[in-house]
Amino acid sequence: MKIIVPMAGRGSRLRPHSLTVPKPLIPIANKPIVHRLVTDIAAILDEPVEEIAFILGDPAFFGDDVVESLTELAEDLGAKASIYRQLNPLGTGHAIMCAEPSLSGKAVVAYADTLIRADFQLDPAADAVIWTKQVDRPEAYGVVKLNEKEEIVELVEKPQTFVSDQAVIGIYYFKEIGDLKKELQYVIDNDIINGGEYQINDGIKRMMANGNIFKTGTVDEWMDCGNKQVAIETNQRILDFMVKDKSDELETSPEIDNSTIIQPCVIDSSAVIKNSTVGPHVSIGAGSLIENCSISNSLIQNHSTVKNAKLDEAMIGNHVKYDGNFSKISIGDYTTME
Repeated sequence: MKIIVPMAGRGSRLRPHSLTVPKPLIPIANKPIVHRLVTDIAAILDEPVEEIAFILGDPAFFGDDVVESLTELAEDLGAKASIYRQLNPLGTGHAIMCAEPSLSGKAVVAYADTLIRADFQLDPAADAVIWTKQVDRPEAYGVVKLNEKEEIVELVEKPQTFVSDQAVIGIYYFKEIGDLKKELQYVIDNDIINGGEYQINDGIKRMMANGNIFKTGTVDEWMDCGNKQVAIETNQRILDFMVKDKSDELETSPEIDNSTIIQPCVIDSSAVIKNSTVGPHVSIGAGSLIENCSISNSLIQNHSTVKNAKLDEAMIGNHVKYDGNFSKISIGDYTTME
């Protein structure tokens, strides 16, 4: 089994946090989004993952440190890491084709901007599986249309009349991803463009037309990380899941001086908490100092100093110095507000 991870986008909706760190490497509960996503997918699959192919953007932004982090992630899962580049933003289908040498055999394609919770078996009768989540407002999503055999026969983007309530979340399984490669090559060769880009859906639709059987795999939880507000909400939900799972990630020993920690929180063991109340639903990264603060429902990254603050629903990047009265803040890396 392979996992293909297109992650070349710049994550503009999550700025300023994605100005200096690629969005898939921004931490949720102190672990990068892509690390959590790939680890969760590997846990769902019923066979070993032999290769993880990451499609990155410009090396000036997705540099050697990113490659090293992703290589370590793959190796920790017992897999080979393959690194590819998408230097021009030409769409989801084009991104997958940038990993052309890895497009053979069984594979999962997962876009690295969401997190999931799921527990199901892949349907052995299916040539491919599109993972979906039941939603209340299907008109706001791309959804699947099913026939009487519960097979996917059409992909419909933001339907104005009811088609189904199963929204496509951006994770796919292919029994033979070479079939998708063939159809995406046709899409590119024939310049089939939607929204100004080469789309994975056009390759999938050609597979359906050729008789490939597509089924749904429904996830229990689908958590977005696309902007500051939903990233904070996802951080809260992941912390709650970690409590339910009795995760050892909650068992850290930061330096705590005259402070109260209200669980669930993930606080790196190198962080320092002084004269503060922290929690619930707070993540604090390595080397950060929290002093004279009350912080809840917030995400603070590495090597930042926060003093004299009362924060709720805040997101603070790396190497930040903040001393102030605002509560619902969003501060990017290397910012000083004193």
